[in-house]
This record gives sequence, C-alpha cells and structure tokens, in this order.
Amino acid sequence: MLSAENTRLLIRLRWTAFSLLACAYVLVFFHRTAPAAIAGELTRDFAVGPASLGVLAASYFWIYTLMQIPTGVLADTLGPKRIVALGGVIAGIGSIVFAQADTLGVAVIGRALVGLGVSFPFIALLKINAAWFPERQFATLSGLTMFIGNLGAAFAATPLAWLVGVISWRTVFVCMGLLSIALATLTWLRVRDRPEDAGLPTLRELSGKAAHAPRTSDWRAGLRQVAGNRSSWPGLFVNTGIAGSFFSFAGLWGVPYLMNAHGMDRTLAAQHATLMLVVFAFSCLFVGRLSDRLQRRKPVMLVLATVYLLCWLPLMLGSALSPLAGYALFALIGVSASAFTLSWACAKEVNPPALSGMATSLVNTGCFLGAAIEQPLVGWVIERHMGGPMQPSADAMASGMWVFGAAALLGLVAVTFVRETHGRNLTEPHA
Repeated sequence: MLSAENTRLLIRLRWTAFSLLACAYVLVFFHRTAPAAIAGELTRDFAVGPASLGVLAASYFWIYTLMQIPTGVLADTLGPKRIVALGGVIAGIGSIVFAQADTLGVAVIGRALVGLGVSFPFIALLKINAAWFPERQFATLSGLTMFIGNLGAAFAATPLAWLVGVISWRTVFVCMGLLSIALATLTWLRVRDRPEDAGLPTLRELSGKAAHAPRTSDWRAGLRQVAGNRSSWPGLFVNTGIAGSFFSFAGLWGVPYLMNAHGMDRTLAAQHATLMLVVFAFSCLFVGRLSDRLQRRKPVMLVLATVYLLCWLPLMLGSALSPLAGYALFALIGVSASAFTLSWACAKEVNPPALSGMATSLVNTGCFLGAAIEQPLVGWVIERHMGGPMQPSADAMASGMWVFGAAALLGLVAVTFVRETHGRNLTEPHA
C-alpha cells in the first residue's frame, strides 16, 4: 500500500502527464482538420485546384503515416516525454513555416514538418495511459483522449472559419506554432514516463501482481513479435477505411462538399463539420466506456461500422439535404465513426504489455495511410468530373464521395477479422 503522500504524488503525476500530452494532442487535431476551414484561402493564396489542394493537405498525413511505426519504437525505448517534447518543437517550427509560405512547395514543407512533429503525442499518450492507469480503464481513457483531441478539431471548424474572417490565417498558424513550442517545454520539465521514474511502484505491483519485464533494448525483436502476430493487423485496415475517410472528410472535403454540392456558405458548412466533430468526440468517450463495461470490443465496432457505411449513401448519390437532415446525417457520421477508436485497445490486448507502443502504432498507421491516400484521390476524382471550371459542380463533388464509401466498406469488412479480447490482455496468464 502507498502512503498518503505517495498516493497524492501518484495522482498528481498521473494527471500532469495525461493533461500535458492531451493538450499536445489537441494541437494534433487542429492541424489535421484546419485545411477544411481555410480551403478557400489556400486555393486563392497558392493558386491551386482540388487535386493540388488535396496534395497540400495530405502532406501532413504522409509523414505522419511514415512515422507511426518509428513512433511506437521510440515510445517503447526513449519514452513518451522525450519524443513529445522534441515533436512539439518540430511541429511549432513547421506551423510557422507554413504560415509564412509564399509558394505551394514551401507550404508543403511546412505541413510535412507539422505532420512529423505531431506524429508523436497520440502513441505517447496511449503509452502514458498504459503505464499510469489501471488496465481495465484503457478503452475509456482512449475515448477520453479522442474526446480531448477533438476539441482541437472542433476549434479548426466553425471558430477558425470565423477567426480567419477577422485576422489572417497566417497569424493563426504562427500563434499555434508558438503554443506548440511552449507545450513542448512544459512536457520536458513536468512529465514522467512511468511511476518508477518518480520512485513509485508500478500499478501492477500495487495490485499485487508481478511487474512486467523491463523494456527491451532489442526493439527489432519486439517489432517482429508484434508484426508477426496476425491478430495485430485487422485494426490497421479498420483504421485505413473508417478513420482515413473520416479524417479526410472532416479535415478537408466536408466543408467544400457542402458549399459546392448544396450551396451552403462557409459558416453554415463549417457548423455541420463542427457538429460532426463534437458528436464524434462525445461518442469516443461513450464508446470506450461502453466497451469496457460490456467487456466486448468487436460487436460494438460491427454495429457502428455498419451505420458509418450507410451514412455515405446520401452523399455519394448527391441526395438533397434539408437543414435538419444535413445536421442529423453529420451527427450520425460523428457517432458511427467512433467505431475505429476501439482498435487501439484490441491491438494492445493481443500483444505483450511491454510492446503496447509498437502494437498501437501499427494499427494507428492505418488512420493516416488512409487519409494520405484518400485526400488527394478525392481531389483527383473531383477534378476528373469538373470539366474544366475551377468551381466543382455538385455532381463532381458527389463523385468524390464514392472514394469515402469504398473506404468505409473496407473498414467494415476488416472489423469482421478483429479478435475479441473481452477487455483483457490475451498474453497474460489469466487470459
């Protein structure tokens, strides 16, 4: 048993680590979805069409995708504090470069630096959650993490659309860069990777269990073990389909779709996106808690993934949307997209706890691989159906939605291959 003083220390350090990394994750989501709100400004300032705009937005996702496995390795070896602090500085510099860019090429470099820097907080936060909180709360905490992160996405919708009407989008991104560097400094000074780093026993020891084996220096063997586990892989394809399409739509194409296909002004279109993101955030919180209480992962994912696929039908068909129907549809997309957030718990629970960083980073790769492919692909499809004018028609925009429908189908099929863990780590003796 811990003394009262050590109990207070454990709680304080636990929530300090979670809070600072969660704040860094808010910036991750802001940068991920901001292009949707400023698509018009980017098109104007860099004189680009839909395909080039998709490439600019996707430059963030390409580097983010490439960094997922290295991030898992670094989280399991160097620890969350070091990689998040370094990443915050890189993202801050990238945001400032993006804000000051006068050509598309420089803007792409800035976005890529942002993608590199913000590729660390999520996996690091999952690692912090696994080290500082009881295992039975992992899916709930994953949902809380997504809820907090989506506060950044919500700010990058309606509030950002309003803000760029008052000040330049460039000023906003300079401020975000400085904030990122400030958070990196606080992370370096205040975060501890594990209770042991503060002289405290592990949570397993506090619950009467033997401590996990120490982190291995042979990260290659750990990565081979995770990659060689067939149960690790379905979550990657769930995320490629569901998370990839959701991030692409929320982060770039949702607002332009509503403006061009349904004649909405930017404020109204951004309100739809904000509603979708806010509902998604609350759904992540609810779904993680529901899954932990039911001690079931797969059935929850199957129901939500099916609804998510059905939501794309009216968008693919270009169906008319009344104001009420539009808000209802976007809210339902937000609810059902939360299906993919259980993939991290599933990946963690089919691999040894010491390899949780690599396991979650493997499936997390799918989120950004999907977005990196789908954002420019949708732009290319739209341009193919434009027939020349710079302003896409309703039919051209609807044609791009078929890419997202196909991705949603991929995600649903992948869910059927997910291994049910009943909320426990299957590598543990009690499993």
